[in-house]
Amino acid sequence: MAENQSFWYLENIDVTNVFCPTKMSHAQDSQVHRTFKKGEYIYMPQEHADKIYFINEGQVKIGAYGDSGKEITKAILSKGEVFGELAILGDGKRRDFAVALDNTDTCIITKTEMNALLRERSDLMIYLMQVMGSRKLDMERRLESLVFKDSRTRIIEFLKNLADKKGQRVGYETVVRRFMTHQEIANITATSRQTVTTVLNELRTKNILTFNRRRLLIRDMDLLTKEAGVAA
Repeated sequence: MAENQSFWYLENIDVTNVFCPTKMSHAQDSQVHRTFKKGEYIYMPQEHADKIYFINEGQVKIGAYGDSGKEITKAILSKGEVFGELAILGDGKRRDFAVALDNTDTCIITKTEMNALLRERSDLMIYLMQVMGSRKLDMERRLESLVFKDSRTRIIEFLKNLADKKGQRVGYETVVRRFMTHQEIANITATSRQTVTTVLNELRTKNILTFNRRRLLIRDMDLLTKEAGVAA
């Protein structure tokens, strides 16, 4: 497994230099650099979608609110990832929200600037298409999981996918740093916090994984995969 598979689409493009030129050279005045405090909203639904964000440090949750006001978590993103990219598709409003889960350092580029860059750089266009395509595929998989799989399986498959995308190999084990809260996992998997806690404790008792607020350590990925096929 690659050290971080979530960056597979960065292979041929220096995204940091596109979004954060101050880190590499002299920036244009139009480039924006901003730090958001933990719990601070970066944007909210119905706000004008005219900016795209790059995470230089920290974590960001992307989510939405249902008709009943219940929160739905779409994704949790970390260093090196882009969000707000749908701004380039039109002059519409935001349909979701973005909130900093930690003190988060971002670089921001406006829609106008991005469109200008896209006319000059085909590699950047391919990169953004891959980002959007990958997220659409993730949402489709989550929808299929919601319809066809039970709560326990959804939680275990989420843990496995999280490790595949953001885990680092440490010997025979896989570690995911900055592990999510049980409520965040529940929001992503459409389950309850109590169910998430029960499943995590069960897997810990079986010595398949261990966890705390800072990290998730999966001791055996093969056993975790097999657990997803065990009936609840």
